[in-house]
Amino acid sequence: GLLHVEFLLLLTQTHFVSSGFVNVRLEEEKPIFNKQRIDFTPPEKINHLAVCNNHLCMSLGKDTLLRIDLAKPDQPNQTELGRKDDSKVHRLFLDPTGSHLLISLNTSECLYLNRNTQKVRSLSRWRGHLIESVGWNKLLGNETSTGPILVGTSQGIIFEAEISASEGSLFNTNPDQYFRQVHSLEEDGKPAPVCCLEIERGLENKYFIIATTRKRLFQFVGKVAEGSEQQGFSSIFNQNQDLLPSFQEFPANMGYSEITFYTSKLRTSPKAFAWMMGNGVLYGQLDYVRPDSLLSDVQVWEYTPDIDLSLNKPISIVLTQFHFLLLLHDRVKAICTLNGQVVYEDVFPDKFGTLKRMIKDPAGGLVWIYTERAVFRYHIQREARDVWQMYMSMNKFDLAKEYCRDRPECMDMVLAKEAEHCFQNKRYLESAKCYALTQNYFEEIALKFIEAKQEEALKEFLLKKLNNLKQSERTQITLLVTWLTELYLNRLGQLESDGNSIIFQETRDEFRQFMSSSKHKECLYNNRTTIYDLLASHGNVDDMVYFSVVMQDYERVISHYCQHDDYSAALDVLAKHCDEKLFYKFSPVLMQHIPKNVVDAWIQMGKRLDPKKLIPALMNYSQMGSTQQISETIRYMEFCVYELNVMEEAIHNYLLSLYAKYRSDSLLLYLEQAGTHASEIHYDLKYALRLCAEHGYLRACVLVYRIMELYEEAVDLALQVDVDLAKTCADLPEDDEEMRKKLWLKIARHVVQEEKDVKKAMNCLSSCNLLKIEDILPFFPDFVTIDHFKEAICSSLEEYNQHIEELKQEMEEATESAKRIREDIQEMRNKYGVVDSQEKCAACDFPLLNRPFYLFLCGHMFHYDCLFQEVTPHLSAYRQNRLEELQKKLAATTQSSKSRHRPVPKDEGDTSSLGKGNAGTSREQIKSDIDDIIASECVYCGELMIKSIDKPFIDPQKFEEEKSSWL
Repeated sequence: GLLHVEFLLLLTQTHFVSSGFVNVRLEEEKPIFNKQRIDFTPPEKINHLAVCNNHLCMSLGKDTLLRIDLAKPDQPNQTELGRKDDSKVHRLFLDPTGSHLLISLNTSECLYLNRNTQKVRSLSRWRGHLIESVGWNKLLGNETSTGPILVGTSQGIIFEAEISASEGSLFNTNPDQYFRQVHSLEEDGKPAPVCCLEIERGLENKYFIIATTRKRLFQFVGKVAEGSEQQGFSSIFNQNQDLLPSFQEFPANMGYSEITFYTSKLRTSPKAFAWMMGNGVLYGQLDYVRPDSLLSDVQVWEYTPDIDLSLNKPISIVLTQFHFLLLLHDRVKAICTLNGQVVYEDVFPDKFGTLKRMIKDPAGGLVWIYTERAVFRYHIQREARDVWQMYMSMNKFDLAKEYCRDRPECMDMVLAKEAEHCFQNKRYLESAKCYALTQNYFEEIALKFIEAKQEEALKEFLLKKLNNLKQSERTQITLLVTWLTELYLNRLGQLESDGNSIIFQETRDEFRQFMSSSKHKECLYNNRTTIYDLLASHGNVDDMVYFSVVMQDYERVISHYCQHDDYSAALDVLAKHCDEKLFYKFSPVLMQHIPKNVVDAWIQMGKRLDPKKLIPALMNYSQMGSTQQISETIRYMEFCVYELNVMEEAIHNYLLSLYAKYRSDSLLLYLEQAGTHASEIHYDLKYALRLCAEHGYLRACVLVYRIMELYEEAVDLALQVDVDLAKTCADLPEDDEEMRKKLWLKIARHVVQEEKDVKKAMNCLSSCNLLKIEDILPFFPDFVTIDHFKEAICSSLEEYNQHIEELKQEMEEATESAKRIREDIQEMRNKYGVVDSQEKCAACDFPLLNRPFYLFLCGHMFHYDCLFQEVTPHLSAYRQNRLEELQKKLAATTQSSKSRHRPVPKDEGDTSSLGKGNAGTSREQIKSDIDDIIASECVYCGELMIKSIDKPFIDPQKFEEEKSSWL
């Protein structure tokens, strides 16, 4: 209770009222019944008026009939009845199509006028009967024929007849097809006038006929055979011959009665009726399903005291959806059919005369009232506007809500009334649902349920209110969510203590559904700490775990399992949600208890986990020293190194340390597989060396020394293990003969001095071709006899002898070669070539002797400049640069020699002649250097041509330019 009050205080502070509405009408609303006088002054007194399907017929004076199509009111049609006797119009009857007009005369005659003709025709068969009522055939009636209809007379006889507007034969010009009696009505044993007739068709060809006299209402019900509707209604009356017809009778009699019907839509069956008779108005619904009677929910509205039947009888009645209008001699009263209250009263001024009759057009819904001198029309607008209030006062809340669906201010009042009604009747859950939809003060309603100790209803109210809040109303949502959580937890605790397992489970499911609601997910997430505190305060561990999963707060779930030593469940949650951060956090704990499963989970995660971040978990085994933990750690490390190809130095170093401590046999294998060059390996060489040295793994140390290229240390250490291992190490520095020799000397010294094995020492000589007998002799002790290495000395001397012979041979070959070269040079000096005057340059094909030229031994001859152009592209960049330099020098010497031909002063002559000699020498040298570059070989026969075989004919850089020149 205290918690609830605190919540209410908070809610009050946050103004927990949704955006309401202002119950103000911007404009003055038009009344339901809006009267309008027709701008029409009749030329004569109006006797009778009939309206149907927007067609109006009016009897004026003695002999005039006025017809108006209300769609074209400016085109009235006037017809004369053509009666010369004193007959008067008794009544007008217009069919639902507005096509057929029956005019009943007080002389017991009846006339007929069709809408499309001007000729009034007398119905001869009808003569002798004063027509009081007509029951039209809505199913078969059309513009040309009425179909079978019923006609009621003042003598209580019901006739069946049919009128056709089409012209008859030559001998039969009457429009009436037939006129036969089918029934007669009585009151108190005497014939009574048939005041009204109505024909309605129900389901399965079932027909209902309603006939009224002054104080009786008859019902005739019967089926008409399929397809025989055209034959009329006589069969229905025949079916009722054996029984008395069903009727209702009232004692009072005011000399006439009138019945009216309400049809919601055109061409459908009426839904309600109202019968004006002596005792009041009988009204109710029409139910076409009931087998015996058409009338249901029947009530009688007794006339109010101001209606005196002796002086002020009601004249006419009209029924609308929720009201009936009663016409008195000077006013109209509207009575609501829901509660029988007079809701409207309209008094007509005396100047228009007495009100004669009121008619409703069933097609258009307009109500017409006329006096002798004026015609009025009522528009009925939104008559359902206040119906909701009546239904509400009758506690018919569903109907009330139906009629104020588009008016939120009214809907709110209905809901509040319904909620209050349900609360009073102790239907608290229904009350809560309604209260949640109202705009009433939240705090007031919540306190109401708290005081009534209705937690379930309060919970329902809060849930509904929560669902109706907008996402922007965060404070209200937060408070409601928290309060609901508290209510659910209270309820669950109560049910658990009561031992009601079924309802407990249902409530728990409902609570969990509430916690996992997507609509309130954001609110629950933002306030999860509060929710956790509430769950914890109630000791509800299961729901706390469920809520943690919903919030994806897996850390809390796993912590919970770990605290309760359920490590497998914790690992299952970890493995299911694959959150790397959680793996890093909880693996150290899990590794202590279920190492195999943890490592399996790690392997399953593969590359998603960073092994470096798992090292704390992997090293946690040391506290307990479990063999299984160590083996699983090694298994995961090996997976990282061999499967994932992890290159992290820390991982490789850690695996090395594990091998060094626990698996010495795997250590050497790992080092051998890790690579033989420092660039290939991923562990720290110095760390590995220290580890191996600490644990006395000499072979492993040798391997690390070899990788570090510390060959001397490797050989020194290898000699402590195995001479053969030392030999393999000694051969490693292939490019450094001096080093190899030094290493082999170490091995030899070890073999001689430590092992004192002369044979092995001799084998060292044979294993390494760098060692000679004289290199290892100093290692031997003085007392060793020469016999031990006589063979080695002999073989060494033989090798020396052989080497001397090879050198002699080489010297002789070199002397011979030099002699041949000198002879070739001498021969070349005497060589010459003959050039004919007709010879042409091999490059430009012009005469050769025009310019300086070159002659090659192969016979090719080139101009100097042609050869220069041919050779230059094939020269290296260095040679091209050299050639350019030489040409520049040559040009400079040529220039200086020309300047010396000018006359010079006498005292400068000596200097000039001296310079000329030097310049000449220099110029010849430059020419010689140029010849060496460009004329060292024939460009067509020499190596230049062979080297150019793979070069393209067109320079790739100039290809596009060349290509475009050909296009």
